[in-house]
Amino acid sequence: MLLTKDFLRVCQVLIRKNLLVPVMIIGGWQKNSFIDYPGKISCVLFTSGCNFECPYCHNPDLVKSKPKNVLDLKCVYDFLEARKGLLDGVVISGGEPTLHEELFLLCKRIHQMGYPVKLDTNGSRPNVIKKLIDEDMIDYIAMDIKTDPYEYSPLIQKECNPDHILSSIKIIMESSLTYEFRTTCVKPLVNTDIIEKISICIKGATLYVLQQFQKNHVLNPEFFSEKERQYSHDELLNFKSKAQLWVKKCIVR
Repeated sequence: MLLTKDFLRVCQVLIRKNLLVPVMIIGGWQKNSFIDYPGKISCVLFTSGCNFECPYCHNPDLVKSKPKNVLDLKCVYDFLEARKGLLDGVVISGGEPTLHEELFLLCKRIHQMGYPVKLDTNGSRPNVIKKLIDEDMIDYIAMDIKTDPYEYSPLIQKECNPDHILSSIKIIMESSLTYEFRTTCVKPLVNTDIIEKISICIKGATLYVLQQFQKNHVLNPEFFSEKERQYSHDELLNFKSKAQLWVKKCIVR
């Protein structure tokens, strides 16, 4: 079931008047994925809203909290119930899922159906990440590290506290979860020196993924209009050679 824009506007008014408890907005989903949850066939849920403004983000409607379609959670739960035995797990991505208080209830409900949960996060809310881990709400976590944590401002967030990013890294690495760190390689956010700085921040990490970015349907097209922002595959391999000196495993994806 898809919720109409008129219905959503009514809900927003009721929420502002404290007449309705807000619910997590699922702005999209991918019913079957072979790549988002390593080793599993998964369903991917995309939450709406993000506190970062990465110029290369390929989900601009979710960042702006203006998804084209909003999914009723009952529809999602019914689908997952029907796909037991066919799906191996559920990925909660975004946007940024940790902005939603309802994330805990969502993870709990998915676990009750027997599915492991993978969380994609930008690492900006370490307290939420810690609580999710402590309460066994997630089974796998993938954290994006956009650039040197001290250089997030202004391209990623106007005022970003690097301690939040560093705390999330520490919490994840000290947990017993399966995890990965990821960096999308875009100029000037990433270069050889920055890859080395990030690698030192995650020294000893089990997996560090270097990703090529996609030029189509990005949050800030103007950012890419005048300069070439993309690295070649050979350049990514060079980044890999620098990173793998510090981490257990580094791959180019």
